[in-house]
Amino acid sequence: MDITDGLCQHLQQKSQDILTAVQLVDNTKKLIQKLRDENCDRLLEEVVSFCKKFEIDIPDLGVRYIQRRGCHQRDHITMEHHYHFDIFNATIDFQLQELDNRFSEGAMELLTLISALDPNDAYKSFNIDDICRLAEKYYPLDFSEQEKINMRFQLKHFQLDMLNDPKLKNWSSIAELYRELIETEKSERYHLIDRLIRLVLTLSVCTATIERAFSAMKVIKIRLCNKIDDKFLANSLVVYIEREISESFNSDLILDHFVSLRTHRMQF
Repeated sequence: MDITDGLCQHLQQKSQDILTAVQLVDNTKKLIQKLRDENCDRLLEEVVSFCKKFEIDIPDLGVRYIQRRGCHQRDHITMEHHYHFDIFNATIDFQLQELDNRFSEGAMELLTLISALDPNDAYKSFNIDDICRLAEKYYPLDFSEQEKINMRFQLKHFQLDMLNDPKLKNWSSIAELYRELIETEKSERYHLIDRLIRLVLTLSVCTATIERAFSAMKVIKIRLCNKIDDKFLANSLVVYIEREISESFNSDLILDHFVSLRTHRMQF
């Protein structure tokens, strides 16, 4: 479906503008709903035109629709009604349901609150209330009640700092902002904001890692290796999933790390 192509291409990009992604998902849902409500007749006209152009027989859409054997027959159902509601609308509804399952209200709210930390466009989306709500609602166990109160004061100081410090103005992503906080050692001054940003940055990684893990299991735990114990399987999955990192290791580095753990009787 052409309507969803733009959404798919945007979400596949390595660098994501969270707020733009949220708006794009919402717009895609609205466009699909509009297609369902208004465009069936236009689609039917295009189909009829196509059939006439290539001399394809067009069935009489006004005749009674006959269901397959064993189904309860509804006499008032016509062929046009069947194609419109039982096929066209049902297909659109399935697409909308898939989008709702993938981008639920809770997930969309989480992404919207995360966008309040986005430094893009001179912190246009920065909102202290939304950031505090993000910590309170989605990370209640990672901050004490006193820390949640102190976070609001830190955010007010940070808001003034980001307007005055040129080093904090020209970033386009939360990851770049976090890197700058580390390099300027402001992560210690804004330690609660630093903690929240780290939690936010690991969110997508955790989700993607889970999906990649299930795919990797099909590669590692095959029919010939179906008796692998859980610990060995978990270790193998880590090496396979993070193979870009594991490829940078060599035997000498592993031996040096092993030797540094404690004194051994034999020399490696």
